Amino acid sequence: MTELIKIETDENMEPVVRGRDLHKMLGVATAYKDWFPRMCEYGFVEGQDFNPLIFEQVQIEGNREVKRQLTDHLIKMDMAKELCMIQRTEKGKQARQYFIQVEKDYNSPEKIMARALQIAQREISSLKIECASMKPKALFADAVSASHTSILIGELAKLIKQNGVDIGQKRLFDWLREQGFLMKSGSSKNMPTQRSMEQGLFEIKESSYINSEGVTVVTKTTKVTGKGQIYFVNKFLCK
Repeated sequence: MTELIKIETDENMEPVVRGRDLHKMLGVATAYKDWFPRMCEYGFVEGQDFNPLIFEQVQIEGNREVKRQLTDHLIKMDMAKELCMIQRTEKGKQARQYFIQVEKDYNSPEKIMARALQIAQREISSLKIECASMKPKALFADAVSASHTSILIGELAKLIKQNGVDIGQKRLFDWLREQGFLMKSGSSKNMPTQRSMEQGLFEIKESSYINSEGVTVVTKTTKVTGKGQIYFVNKFLCK
């Protein structure tokens, strides 16, 4: 089929024609800015039959460059055919027949299948992007399922890293102290603060052993509770 006028597709993959191209092809003497509003008086509705398109035109006037903002319109085939009929000219008749052929071609089984494949490919691409953005959350969901057990702070650092935030054990200890979750100095350094214990974010595991001198030694280890794991991973993901 010989192209009589340029056909484009809108966001719904439907064929449309530019109003200014149609105006020129029909050989209408009236200026486009006057002609199009007059045509709309026949009952055409913006957003249903056409959509406005603002563009910038650059012209050289004398030795200076002048920019003007103009309005065009993306017109659907049904409206385009009616506009051609309204003109009652030979060019209008030719254009209308051309648009009928465009619609037939658009609705052919081959073109329908091609559009379906395009839509499917677009959906696949969209799902891939969505999956990539959901990956950290999915990893965290796996982590939460195992969060009934308290873990060491070093293991929490690994858990946070799994969820897309690059942090090591040392940096995490520093951060926890700076934020007031762990004690900063003295014999209680790296032990949970009263506040974080009341929040249920940590627990202290005590164990004992007898050293070589026969003395019982008690050790205390700070561990992150299941609630704490969820709290800190969420805190880092939302940073």
